[in-house]
Amino acid sequence: MNAFLRGLTAAQQVGALFVVVFGILSIVTTWAFVRTLREHPRDDPEAEADALEARRFWGLLKTSWGMATVFWVGWVLGETVATVLFAIVAFFALREFITLSPTRRGDHRSLVLAFFVVLPLQFWIVGSKMFDLFTVFIPVYVFLALPVVSALANDPERFLERNAKLQWGIMVCVYGMSHVPALLLLDFPGYRDKGAFLVFFLVFVVQTCMVVQHLLGRRFTHKPVAPNVSQSFQWASWLAGVAAGGLAGALLTFITPFKPGQALGMALLACLAGSLGHLVMKALKRDRGITSWGMQGMSVTGAGGLLDRVDALCFAAPVFFHSVRWYFGL
Repeated sequence: MNAFLRGLTAAQQVGALFVVVFGILSIVTTWAFVRTLREHPRDDPEAEADALEARRFWGLLKTSWGMATVFWVGWVLGETVATVLFAIVAFFALREFITLSPTRRGDHRSLVLAFFVVLPLQFWIVGSKMFDLFTVFIPVYVFLALPVVSALANDPERFLERNAKLQWGIMVCVYGMSHVPALLLLDFPGYRDKGAFLVFFLVFVVQTCMVVQHLLGRRFTHKPVAPNVSQSFQWASWLAGVAAGGLAGALLTFITPFKPGQALGMALLACLAGSLGHLVMKALKRDRGITSWGMQGMSVTGAGGLLDRVDALCFAAPVFFHSVRWYFGL
């Protein structure tokens, strides 16, 4: 089997990857649908809890289908379309973040700048492969420009808080997400046209880490590290999740340009950044007085709580991208 896969072209190998991904999603969806056909007695507390868990699972499943479809369409139609698709994801994520944060009339110019200038420019720079400019465009130039635009609006009330909120949203939703399509454009020797494997590697190891951490945190009751932020974040479950993600990365060495030790190290870095970033986003949600960016499972943007699904990826992608680029001198 290994010899057969290595004999395929790059396009055929990536195509086979998507066949496997969609096949697994189809099996899981069928299993979840069959489970919904079971009858439960009315007024049963356990049945209500199962129904709530089932709704959460269906939400996660829909998001998985959506993200897999985005990856597939982007790969089929080329790097440019993939970059545009991720820009759309970033747009909805930023809109979700901003909608649940208070704004004033004086913020309107800055918001227009963020959504319709900064966001498209960042992804255009990514598509142009200007990685040095793409790295500093938002944290240097944009972060200096936004407060100036806000100051010119002549509204000093809660100036620092308002600008910090907008800058934080741009950093997570736009800067972080823009590093995902950037992985498609990295030019490894002997690894041409296989960037989709790197994206899959990153998403798979981070999601493995988050799922294992969540399941263990719910099943085994240990003292939470920060109970006011997250009841499920415990050192034991977190370490287990990071270890599981690292192991998954080591097992996926064959689809990457990494050696086993390198794949393990890169996976661990991505899992550390993603899981801790997810904790930070939970703290932001608690500050806003909400349990999810999509209120009661339905986001204010119609994106179905998109930011809840991609927040770990937004933190992991920049760390992974720059670590890979630095280590391999790309």
